[in-house]
Amino acid sequence: MTITVLSSPTKEVRIGPDLPFVIIGERINPTGRRKLAAEMAAGDFSRVVSDALAQVAAGAHMLDVNAGIPMADEPAILAEAIKLVQSITDVPLAIDSSIVAALEKGLAVYQGKPLVNSVTGEEERLEAVLPLIKKYGAAVIGISNDETGISEDPEVRLAVARKIIERAQDHGIPREDVLIDPLVMPIGAMRYAGRQVYEIVRRCRDELKVNTCCGASNVSFGLPNRGPLSATFLAMAIGAGLTSAITNPIEPEIKRAIMAADVMNGNDENCLTWIVANREPKPEGEEAGGGRRERRVRRG
Repeated sequence: MTITVLSSPTKEVRIGPDLPFVIIGERINPTGRRKLAAEMAAGDFSRVVSDALAQVAAGAHMLDVNAGIPMADEPAILAEAIKLVQSITDVPLAIDSSIVAALEKGLAVYQGKPLVNSVTGEEERLEAVLPLIKKYGAAVIGISNDETGISEDPEVRLAVARKIIERAQDHGIPREDVLIDPLVMPIGAMRYAGRQVYEIVRRCRDELKVNTCCGASNVSFGLPNRGPLSATFLAMAIGAGLTSAITNPIEPEIKRAIMAADVMNGNDENCLTWIVANREPKPEGEEAGGGRRERRVRRG
């Protein structure tokens, strides 16, 4: 079994096909969030703090940290956000940027072993990012597209994934430190986007022997009532072998679907996580021993 190990100074997270699914909280990302983008650009990280704490409280095992703000100093903002989040939470982080200088700045300040989001199969990107992964001892998400774009053919995406894994090994990065992103496309625009992901995930597990990660929210983009769609997609993807995802743990349907999938996959031993999360609270006045405490009135 391939196991990816990530860490903060005090906590370790393990990702693998026979382990509980790993939730990577997606909300520290200014893309599409104007208020958050403006605040981060101005040096106000109060919303970063509240989003980090809320996601961990909701059950995120890791947090994705992104500072992609146009016309801003992304390397400096990303590094500051990483230091801040690590000071208030103990979960490992995914360092998320398309700018290599920002990735390097974030890696330089990170304490522990992070996940880098991400590298593609493009030659220029591979040669820029993989040496950083090796230098800092990180793990990396490999996105299955290259210079030709995003193919609708699972075979093509698998070939790109295989290339990323092989090139990572050429740089001394072990297979277990590469998570493949099968590329989740909006189901409203691509009818068989779900089927494509399930096939790629299964083959990454069975043929390539690597763990997988995806941006799960993409599947429901542009559609109404997105929660049930994203939740159902995740449950089906976990059944196909998906081992982690960047998603929103605060969405109740998504969290419940992930916990249920862990139960059905046998990755929630004795269903303990499910039981603890869903146990009804005891009625007021009832004690742990069972039954109500009766007050005896002394007569005399």
